[in-house]
Amino acid sequence: MKPAPRLLQLALVLAAIGLVASFVPRALPFYFGAIGVAALVAAIDAVVVLRRPAVIVLRTAPSSVPVGVWKEIELRVDNPTPRAQTLAVFDGVPDAFVFEGLPRDVVVPAHSAASFTYRVRAARRGDARFEPVDVLRDSGLRLWQRTERAGTAHVVRVFPDFATVAKLSLHAIDQHIQLMGLKRRQRRGEGFEFRQLRDYTAGDPLRRVDWKATSRRRKLISREYQEERDQQVLFVLDCGRRMRAIDGDLSHFDHCLNALLVVASVVLRQGDSVGFVTYGGVDRKLAPVKGRSQLRTLQSALYDVHPTLEPADHVEAAERVRVHQTKRALVLFVTNQRDDDVADLAPALELLRRRHLVVVASLGETTIDRLRDEPITTPETAATHCAAVSYLEARSKALEGLRKPGVIPLDTVPRRLAIELAHQYLEIKRSGRL
Repeated sequence: MKPAPRLLQLALVLAAIGLVASFVPRALPFYFGAIGVAALVAAIDAVVVLRRPAVIVLRTAPSSVPVGVWKEIELRVDNPTPRAQTLAVFDGVPDAFVFEGLPRDVVVPAHSAASFTYRVRAARRGDARFEPVDVLRDSGLRLWQRTERAGTAHVVRVFPDFATVAKLSLHAIDQHIQLMGLKRRQRRGEGFEFRQLRDYTAGDPLRRVDWKATSRRRKLISREYQEERDQQVLFVLDCGRRMRAIDGDLSHFDHCLNALLVVASVVLRQGDSVGFVTYGGVDRKLAPVKGRSQLRTLQSALYDVHPTLEPADHVEAAERVRVHQTKRALVLFVTNQRDDDVADLAPALELLRRRHLVVVASLGETTIDRLRDEPITTPETAATHCAAVSYLEARSKALEGLRKPGVIPLDTVPRRLAIELAHQYLEIKRSGRL
């Protein structure tokens, strides 16, 4: 509890009166009497506010929110006293949240309640804790202000913003892929898993003709195939220090998480299963599973993972995949490597390609691309341009050196990662390489 502005004003007035009374000795008894009365009134006012029943605050907030998206939080303030109260309310918003609409002055009628909403936006993934609400209320004579803690703590899980991914539906998947720049080429009757028999049509290759069915039905019958289902896709995510690099508003690792969900949605719609393995300071894994619920499982398993300060051990990650992933899979190995240490990937890829088909995606920095594309107007910009071109050429050459049977290198920038990986997956499905 602290003195209110009204009590401070009263103290200043009494001090001024005391200064005047010091020149009139006969007025001093009356002055000290006034001070005694003021002190008694202030003490009674303090006792009353201390004995007043505490207000009750209830917070209504979602259990999870997407990062970077504004969400509303509702606070309900109950006043159990027989007098209306004017309260200043401030919620215990987590440090990683931006908020609007706090603090809020609320007038709560006697034996009644008042509600209001404010907005928050999470700036970081993971668990966020709302602390109890701070309520500042005046005493009856407004001589004191008392701060109370009301309500309870509340933990909110902050997920990556997968609103775009959530819009994907079974009926709109092909159209959405087209809008994202993914083109899936289809050829009638071609695929690698038997689907059905049908009447022969002009243009069908003779190798598709089922001669036994043709002899039975006395007309040409063709076998129709579809892309094989029940295949497995495994993400291997680098959580090491290189993934802390920032591109736009997100780190490279956050771009990877968004790409994982986009590609996972495409994979699950195709009837395949998807899982992940992390390394570089965070050791988590989720076995490939198919079904619509797997997308939510992936979010819950990765929402609180952040890149660490540790170096990434690619060979250790490959060993873990080799032990846990016994069935052949498409391994999407996502990392961030410089041109001078791409060779560290070679032993890991050698282990993986013996059983799996590997797409190794290394994220580049858009800053380097921007420096390369800037106009050359001075000797300094010319030197910068040459350095950027030299770096990018060395990086591209080093990554291309990783190309072997069973290994597909992919050099991309973070904002293109989802599109490039989904395109590779669909092309591999179409070609039957997996």
